[in-house]
Amino acid sequence: MSVTRDVIVVGLGGMGSAAAYHLAARGQQVLGLERFGPAHNRGSSHGGSRITRQSYFEDPAYVPLLLRSYELFAKLERDTGRTLATLCGGVMLGRPDSRTVAGSRLSAERWGLPHEMLDATQVRRRFPTLTPGPDEVALYEERAGFVRPEATVTAHVQLAQQAGADLRFEEPVTRWEVLPGGKGVRVHTVDDVYTAGHLVVCPGAWAPRLLSDLGVGFTIERQVMYWFHPRGGTAAFEPGRHPIYVWEDGDGMQIYGFPAIEGPDGGAKVAFFRKGTVCDPETLERTVGPQEVVAMAAQLRPRLPDLPGTLRRAVACMYTTTADEHFVLARHPEHPDSVTVACGFSGHGFKFVPVIGEIVADLALTGATEHPIALFDPLRQSVTPEGVTTP
Repeated sequence: MSVTRDVIVVGLGGMGSAAAYHLAARGQQVLGLERFGPAHNRGSSHGGSRITRQSYFEDPAYVPLLLRSYELFAKLERDTGRTLATLCGGVMLGRPDSRTVAGSRLSAERWGLPHEMLDATQVRRRFPTLTPGPDEVALYEERAGFVRPEATVTAHVQLAQQAGADLRFEEPVTRWEVLPGGKGVRVHTVDDVYTAGHLVVCPGAWAPRLLSDLGVGFTIERQVMYWFHPRGGTAAFEPGRHPIYVWEDGDGMQIYGFPAIEGPDGGAKVAFFRKGTVCDPETLERTVGPQEVVAMAAQLRPRLPDLPGTLRRAVACMYTTTADEHFVLARHPEHPDSVTVACGFSGHGFKFVPVIGEIVADLALTGATEHPIALFDPLRQSVTPEGVTTP
């Protein structure tokens, strides 16, 4: 058994790498354990880009966390010299009463966020790559854009190690336990056994295995990201000309997409927001079938006339989804003195990575945080659209 640390962080993807950095920066002796390599592509923190936005249709309660996350992304860029966030503007498209449009507008108006409401003609004029129907509108947010997941994880790993964290890769955790009397934790891996005063669990799609006692049902979903080369080339799809977007059709199906950010030979990334299939992270089917490409292309054709064009590549990733699609972020209810959990980010968590790291450090060290996280209590029974927990 190795020397005891202050904190062990299990999982060094988006959330875990941020948590390891913030804890080490506060003077903690941190051991980080990751089953794969640094900034790997076997979980959820990969794919080159993730949307970031502040007019949040999921719930206005997320907006304060987003505002802080934007600040921390900027600090992370300054501290590492990396480009992590590109605010190229974004549109939330659909019918006026759709969740995507109405929810975004609610958050923007409630928090006084700069935005514009555009009708279909205005959208087409400003962004010729998009062709909304006459009954569709858009909320435009200038400060929306995308962040780079692999680069963000790498930046947090770099800073965590510079602050003294001991990060160990290719070392899967098999189980953990709280020591008698709640006096610390013991973590078992394929290579060793470690002890610490506190445990932080950021397991991604391995939450059902490592947090089976949490009392939260997680659904692991296989999702696919596609890169299509536009028929007329990528020039019209470059950042500044083509926005990020989330687009909801009349049946509630959402797609989302990005500018072409991989050069003239790359493509524009697109995906369904919630059209996954239940999977197991150990046996995830990583090959994307032709019928999946056909389904994505059919959704694109009436909306983006220069797509699908030519498929460049397609990659599978995973969502770890809770029943209400809100996060789980708290001290473990069965082990409140020993364990902090951050999981169930339900396909919309990466834009929060820096602030999640800050919150996890708060919770691990003091058991509380000034950030508003009541919505993410694992003991919640039901949650209204406004984020109020009810019996």
